[in-house]
Amino acid sequence: MPEYRPQPTQHLQPSGPWPPPHRRSTRGKSRRIRNWLVLLFLLMFVASMLAVRTDELGRILPFIQKDAPPVTGLHPIVLAKSNELVEESAKIGIEILITDDFRSHVDQDALFEQGRTAKGPIVTHARGGESFHNYGLAIDFALKTKKGQVIWDMEYDGNRNGEPDWLEVVNIAKGLGFSWGGDWKGFKDYPHLQMDFGYSISELQRGYRP
Repeated sequence: MPEYRPQPTQHLQPSGPWPPPHRRSTRGKSRRIRNWLVLLFLLMFVASMLAVRTDELGRILPFIQKDAPPVTGLHPIVLAKSNELVEESAKIGIEILITDDFRSHVDQDALFEQGRTAKGPIVTHARGGESFHNYGLAIDFALKTKKGQVIWDMEYDGNRNGEPDWLEVVNIAKGLGFSWGGDWKGFKDYPHLQMDFGYSISELQRGYRP
């Protein structure tokens, strides 16, 4: 009698291919990395802009103060342009005198009291720290006659060319970059010339300087 030998069990193979092994999706991970890199780049860009434009941003925000050394004289550009004004005026036969330039806060307060608690006419509405003179950005001028007399006559025509010397000087000053107090809408300050370089009194008071 033949020996019985059990046959090995045959496992049925599925008709279709096996599903691929489960892999963790890398698409979401790469997207998160890309987003973080973009955010990091934006932060670095903003930080660099802040570092470069600290003064500009600080000038916009009225509560930010900046330490600045005290002003003790005219701004170098204002000084150079005031000397040039004297020279250019002399070329057309007009002699002028710079009667005032840098003015301390104490001197400004004393000038403010003129016409109020002190004798004399009112010549300013600015207290100490409220004038461009206090930051070396303004000058005052007067005319000088042939006899050496200092005058503030806006109709005087010393060079006899049919035009007031005062306005001729003002036009030269404007060409050099000065603005004129005679153009102010409120209180007119006819001897006053200034270069503010785009800075307001508020910004100057908070320590920002051109």
